Amino acid sequence: MSPIFDWFFAQYKDIPVYLVTLEIIAVIFGFLSVWYAKQDNILVYPTGIVSTAIFVYILAIYGLLGDMMINGYYFAMSIYGWYIWTRKVDETHYTPITKTTKKEQKASIFIFIATLICVFAVYEFYEKWNSWTAYVDTVTTAIFFVGMWLMAKKKLENWTYWIIGDIISIPLYLYKGLVFTSFQYFLFTIIAIYGYRAWKKNLNIPETSLLN
Repeated sequence: MSPIFDWFFAQYKDIPVYLVTLEIIAVIFGFLSVWYAKQDNILVYPTGIVSTAIFVYILAIYGLLGDMMINGYYFAMSIYGWYIWTRKVDETHYTPITKTTKKEQKASIFIFIATLICVFAVYEFYEKWNSWTAYVDTVTTAIFFVGMWLMAKKKLENWTYWIIGDIISIPLYLYKGLVFTSFQYFLFTIIAIYGYRAWKKNLNIPETSLLN
């Protein structure tokens, strides 16, 4: 077996089989969620809820508080986004894709800073500053919090945040030993780029269907 495969499987040497299985399931549903988001399909939310619920459990076991908070937030925002996306602007059209307003841009900055402060406080309280990854977790958490909020509100700019956060997460999760998750973020980056392009083409066009 090649050194790459030896290293890959060594990451899971002492990990219970059920946790590895759960991670794979969460990655599959997470991938589906991002794919449906690219397609502007309402199924982004039920698949995302399954993935984030599993990741909250796994990350709690790993003690990765920042990542756990991200997925807990995703879970809540998926419910909120599900509601926003299914709202109708008239009898036949649903909420369209739009760009952020100045007010929403200010709100994005507020969410980013507030998240940094909250995650910092959590890590400080639980004394989790035992690795450089904790500092990166803090930043990626803030980035993803804004991205998820903007996606729930169907704003084009959400993809910019996803792309930045995904690129940072690829080596981060690889370093943590969550290889499947790292690969997931690599795929997320590619899909997010295409997602931005697809959403931009449909900007300000009211939709008659949520299952594209």
